[in-house]
Amino acid sequence: MSRLLLHCSVFSLLILCLPNAHAHEGPHPHVHSQSHGHGEAGKFFTTRKSSRVLPLAKEEDVFHFVVYGDRTGGVPAGLKVLEQAVIDTNLLDPDLVMTVGDLIQGYNDAPLWMEQMAEYKEIMDRLKMQWFPVAGNHDVYWRGEGKAPQGQHETNYEKHFGPLWYTFQHKNAGFVVLYSDEGDAATNEKGFNEGRLQKMSPEQLDFLRQSLEKHKNLDHVFLFLHHPRWIGAGYTDGNWDEVHGILKDAGNVSAVFAGHIHHMRFDGPKDGIAYYTLATTGGHLSADIPEAGYLHHLNVVTVRKESVTVAALPVGSVIDPTEFTPEFLADVDKARKIRPVEVDNNLTLQIDGSASGELTFSLTNTSAQPIEVTASLDPVNRDWITTLDHQHLEIEAGKTIQMSFGLQRKADLQSELTNPRIRMDLHYVGQSTRINLPPTSTPVSMKLAAVPADYFSGSENHCLNVVDERSAVRVDSSELKLPNGPFTLEAWVNPVQAAGHRGLIAKTQQSEFAFFMDEGVPQFDVNLKGKYYSAKATDVLPVNQWSHLAGVYDGSEVKLYINGALAGSKKATGKRTTNKLPLFIGADPDTQGQPTRPFLGKIDEVRVSKKAIYASDFKPERRLAAGSDTVLMLHLDRQFGPFVLDQSTSAAKGTLGVNAKLVPVQ
Repeated sequence: MSRLLLHCSVFSLLILCLPNAHAHEGPHPHVHSQSHGHGEAGKFFTTRKSSRVLPLAKEEDVFHFVVYGDRTGGVPAGLKVLEQAVIDTNLLDPDLVMTVGDLIQGYNDAPLWMEQMAEYKEIMDRLKMQWFPVAGNHDVYWRGEGKAPQGQHETNYEKHFGPLWYTFQHKNAGFVVLYSDEGDAATNEKGFNEGRLQKMSPEQLDFLRQSLEKHKNLDHVFLFLHHPRWIGAGYTDGNWDEVHGILKDAGNVSAVFAGHIHHMRFDGPKDGIAYYTLATTGGHLSADIPEAGYLHHLNVVTVRKESVTVAALPVGSVIDPTEFTPEFLADVDKARKIRPVEVDNNLTLQIDGSASGELTFSLTNTSAQPIEVTASLDPVNRDWITTLDHQHLEIEAGKTIQMSFGLQRKADLQSELTNPRIRMDLHYVGQSTRINLPPTSTPVSMKLAAVPADYFSGSENHCLNVVDERSAVRVDSSELKLPNGPFTLEAWVNPVQAAGHRGLIAKTQQSEFAFFMDEGVPQFDVNLKGKYYSAKATDVLPVNQWSHLAGVYDGSEVKLYINGALAGSKKATGKRTTNKLPLFIGADPDTQGQPTRPFLGKIDEVRVSKKAIYASDFKPERRLAAGSDTVLMLHLDRQFGPFVLDQSTSAAKGTLGVNAKLVPVQ
């Protein structure tokens, strides 16, 4: 896949049009009513009876070329950027590729220079079209022991890359390459910060005049060099004004392209000539601000007889649609589902808010490509200290690795007590792509120390207010110790609206049990031996009113009671089909254990019992009590940090979603 995400946001095409030379804008069928008629060389055809003939696109000669920015001055990883630029360019398929110099790292002696030259050319030769070099300071400045050879690396450059200045014609355009690092031939000095070294020699200026004369009948001429000498600064006192005068007199020079400064800049138009300075195509960036022109990019130039347009594309933004095969999409989907799985955890939370423990999690890569992972504590957990500090991991296809770390929290009930979560930043490393997958945040389970006996007494009556899936309460499967056999699920509920298919209390996914509301009509579902049995009511549950729901499976029947009256039943036998997904209060778990299809309203007094409590109509108690058969009793009256506590002997806990709120019962 022709994408390489390079710490830059999606960057809109930057279109810079030359003065009085606008790209053709064809008539829009909804704006212009002009018709070409059915007889226009038979180019427009339809089997529909219509008096309207859509205007056709204007036919004209056009070609495209691409310009690369600087490759050097950065880390060796810049070569990866260049490789991606080549992939992008081959997809765009222009006529040719131009550069603006600084092709290799340089500033060395001959042996290392030769190595870097070969490395650069090997990558560039992967282009399907011809590419043309431009010499920059990195390409010709010599550094080493002893005296520099005359011209420094100029001889090496011309032997392996080509002439320091040259020109050629392509279709209706001339291309002229100049050399902006001649320096002082007498002293063999080269530099770009002294005016005396910023002059082009009479020999090169004569070449320029000859080239422009050669191209005088062409529609456009484009000029390429490394240093943007027109911007002043260290280039002051050079002879660019003379060069510009020569270009102006030619009358058909459309644009000049340079690099060196490593950020985009547009100067012009000046006397009808557009001056473009490119940022980088793998070189060093002093900032990561794509919107301000600090980015890895390539310029795409569209040439028509009457106009030239230039667009900057971030490297990695060109996508090959043929690579989005069903197999590729399925593999990426597997990578997206990677989650840490708890292997060992002794993290214990004390009633004073302190906690400590050691944890081990496993990560399994079920995709067919390597996955790079950066693991850290979620930024929301500022009250926790961890040894998990942006740990970098690589998981080969089909392999499982483990990571261990410590967690600690100081005793503090004044500040917010958060549930620690592991953040995973995943990168799918494909054959020709690197995809940044959406980060995941997985909660860490904690054991709770002993709770005082009076914890559940004397609290104001509260309930859970559910406004979206992020305000549900999660009870991990390991916390719900419900054996197979008869059981009862019950709660008080108060919906605020009846539309949609909503999960009130659910642990389903082709298994387990749930209270659902289907367009306001409640039902109790139990999966037995792989099949769902549903006890459904016939009436819509009233909104903005409290109702008691009780779902009972007694071994022979699934029953639903509303406010103590039997509302629906279904004959059913067999063992419950179990899963390891969480029980959600206020939502339904998806296949990854994330809340979905949320109930909207209030929920109170959630109780799960390991027997069929109700066999006939009854009068429900407004506050339920924990008995010997109770495996979960959540009053939802108060929270301890991110948790609501269970009053049954199971001493379980529920984790509040990030938007969950306990509000007074009204």
